[in-house]
Amino acid sequence: MKFGVVVFPGSNCDRDMQDALAGDLGQEVIMLWHKDRDLGLFNTEDCIILPGGFSFGDYLRCGAIARFSPMMQSVAEFANAGGKVLGVCNGFQILCESHLLPGALLRNANQQFVCKNVYIRDPEEKIFKIPIAHGEGRYYADEKTLNELEANGQVIFRYCDESGKITADANPNGSARNIAGISNKARNVFGMMPHPERACSSILGNTDGREIVKSLLMAEQLVIQ
Repeated sequence: MKFGVVVFPGSNCDRDMQDALAGDLGQEVIMLWHKDRDLGLFNTEDCIILPGGFSFGDYLRCGAIARFSPMMQSVAEFANAGGKVLGVCNGFQILCESHLLPGALLRNANQQFVCKNVYIRDPEEKIFKIPIAHGEGRYYADEKTLNELEANGQVIFRYCDESGKITADANPNGSARNIAGISNKARNVFGMMPHPERACSSILGNTDGREIVKSLLMAEQLVIQ
């Protein structure tokens, strides 16, 4: 499995993602410039990642300009053909702006940038401690869409407390139904606001991000030590 990390003007987590994948997880990583179109080195067993940051300075709306980058046209074709795509933070915003995922990311309910460790829970109720760093991470969708996400099992992470309880106090940004990450119906496109790449190094005292990358993207292809 190979990973491609798309770099936009304003990306600031692209090298963090590269370092986590190559240095901590021992994976092959190819950096991809947003003005290019060629994904010929990748097949549907591989994964394209849209990293966090402030693509195009977050002008208009977060991710609104990045969606028109030439590479995003190729990423959409790649996803529609069954290739795996992961968007983290700003990458999640870009996926929603590109309509590869439903809903939108709005300004945090407290109107402030939030940067801290939070707890999130997957559908199997496994708890992870993962950093967040965003000002517009409040997931929003209409009730019909939210109900469809629930019914289809597309909610992949929710904000919770340390014990795994889904509470309002554990929701750092006011996201609808404490949603921290979702997938598309085909479960090959994933978006999440927390940063798993910032929790992959044992030097930092937290490797919960490794398990997230493995569970979402690598299945049984990666043995994490």
